[in-house]
Amino acid sequence: MRLLQFTTVKLTLCLICGILIGYYLRPSLPLSLSLTAASLILLGVVFAYYHKLPTFLFAFFTGLLAIAIGILSLTLRESHNLGRHYSQQNLDKNRAYTYKIREVLKPNGYSDRYVANVIGMDNLKVSGKILLNIAVDSSVKPLMVDDEILAYTTLYPIAPPLNPHQFNYKKYLSNIGIEHQVKLEGHEYYLKPQASTTIFGTAYRIRDHIIQNLKKEDFGAEELGVIQALLLGQRNEITAEIDTEYKDAGAYHILALSGLHIGILLGLFHFLLRPLELLPKGRTIKLVVIVLLLWAFALLAGLSASILRATTMFTFVAYALYLNRPTSHFNILALSLFFILLLLDPLLLFQVGFQLSYAAVFAIVWIYPLLQKLWIPQYWIIKKGWELVSVSIAAQLGVFPISLFYFHQFPGLFLISSLLILPFLTFILGFGILVIVLSLANSLPPVLVTIYDTVIRWMNSIIGLVAQQENFLFRNISFDTIQLILSYAIIISLVTVFIKVSYKRVVVFLVFVLCFQSYILGIGHLAQDKESLVIGHLGRNSGLIHQTGQKLTVFTTNPEATARMANDYAIAQNIIEMQHRPIKNSYLIGGKRMVILDSTNMALPKNYEVSTLVLTQSPKINLERILDSIGPNIIIADGSNYKSYISRWKATCHKKKLPFHHTGENGAFIYTWQ
Repeated sequence: MRLLQFTTVKLTLCLICGILIGYYLRPSLPLSLSLTAASLILLGVVFAYYHKLPTFLFAFFTGLLAIAIGILSLTLRESHNLGRHYSQQNLDKNRAYTYKIREVLKPNGYSDRYVANVIGMDNLKVSGKILLNIAVDSSVKPLMVDDEILAYTTLYPIAPPLNPHQFNYKKYLSNIGIEHQVKLEGHEYYLKPQASTTIFGTAYRIRDHIIQNLKKEDFGAEELGVIQALLLGQRNEITAEIDTEYKDAGAYHILALSGLHIGILLGLFHFLLRPLELLPKGRTIKLVVIVLLLWAFALLAGLSASILRATTMFTFVAYALYLNRPTSHFNILALSLFFILLLLDPLLLFQVGFQLSYAAVFAIVWIYPLLQKLWIPQYWIIKKGWELVSVSIAAQLGVFPISLFYFHQFPGLFLISSLLILPFLTFILGFGILVIVLSLANSLPPVLVTIYDTVIRWMNSIIGLVAQQENFLFRNISFDTIQLILSYAIIISLVTVFIKVSYKRVVVFLVFVLCFQSYILGIGHLAQDKESLVIGHLGRNSGLIHQTGQKLTVFTTNPEATARMANDYAIAQNIIEMQHRPIKNSYLIGGKRMVILDSTNMALPKNYEVSTLVLTQSPKINLERILDSIGPNIIIADGSNYKSYISRWKATCHKKKLPFHHTGENGAFIYTWQ
């Protein structure tokens, strides 16, 4: 199948190119508007003379317009281009803010967390989203979606990562339109008694009502957490153990409501509502009922971004089934992707869930039919099993590079998990919807509770058993952007060879494989001569990372505290050997001496010159006297020191006009030489 023969696919690719250009180049709004207007005028001129000019010229300017629209849509989403955005005002002082809760996030051990819309700032009406943190207080009831609160406070920017190769939470939030956060105590805000209602608030309250009803039934705690995730998209009560087991077994997509669940429900509704076709205009009635049921389920699931895009896509699929004629799945994907989602929110393109969802569906509709042609079993049960295997393989091929890029692990037993769980997922979803309906009607028989609870427990046990086979779980795989691109090039070229074998296609496939291997060898070769030392930022702990080639030595007082920092660094730098050592008080770096003073060792060397002085564990020293005696070039204080000490040391260095580096403000300090 030639994908580029479909106009919607071509336009989608052009739109994506435009969004990427806008994201990385960040053109101004006037420039984006000018590009779009110029493209539109050029297309109009070409259209006027369409019959006199070559066809490719019209296609070229249409694609150019789609690219310009992509750039403009991304530019319009940036906060500094939104006139009413709160960031256009002065944020350096306390202001009276009005927040409307948009989403309830999973709480941590210290605070309840929310995504909130800023709707008021003093007497101004403003817009924009922030991350709201409210300290846990048993005397204060947690907030709900659509609640509005008033607070006199200051907005703080999201902190960037402080250690190299750490997960960039600031960038993640920025890609969903959040650039600031607020931290409040339970008594520092006023809850408005009345607030306007939105469809998201209605969805949240319906879902919360369902959850409260289910909690009255005799479900196990772990089972209820899985039920809430599976049927309602609420993963806040899944235990850490269950969450890890589903990830390690390659079955996390079962808990994350997405296109898989909506697709299964579409098939189930299509089958159950088939008798409606016997009525006059029955097929039209059936389509309307199916679409209404799909969107009702989306409402129950909280109208999350993943559910909205999945329901949008399968609404097109339902319409294709209604037409009962050959309709390209790629057109369906492109329609939902181009016309509905990316035009409304171009930042979706940079969200991991969006990328995984469409990569999986795209791979299924392209690769699955090819796998089915390989073998056509005679027996029904074997045929269904082969269909399931084909879907799993196709989906994994689609998401494999993205999974490695973001998560750096690959579950080798994903096929086993799929074969054991997916055949029964239709029953599990259908039974679950029945349980919810009966629970809402207060008519749920205890026997159904017992049956469903047992089914979920069995599913958890199977997933747990698969996850325990750690020899088949490949962790800490180094995988960067270049490898991501080359991997998709290899997969796409392999599929084209599979469709039709030709000399050129085989050569292209082998060239990409060679490029991938050469890149890996090049990384390893360059790493052999690399040496660096990182003084990391750890709260209440100290840690240094010394890289020599592909070997990593971690100097630390607490290996558990430095594990995450060291692991992130090792994955990014393709480290093959790691060892831990206690922190020494002196290091020779590029021929210059670095000395570490802590609360137990405050003695200074007498026989050599000190270039760098590192302060850890809040040593009780007279820094001014030390600076006069040894004259270092820079002072570094890590995250293990008291804030009051850091402020005093910083003032002393400022007085002496000496560079002062605090890892809590400036991030990890990195020495690199090669």
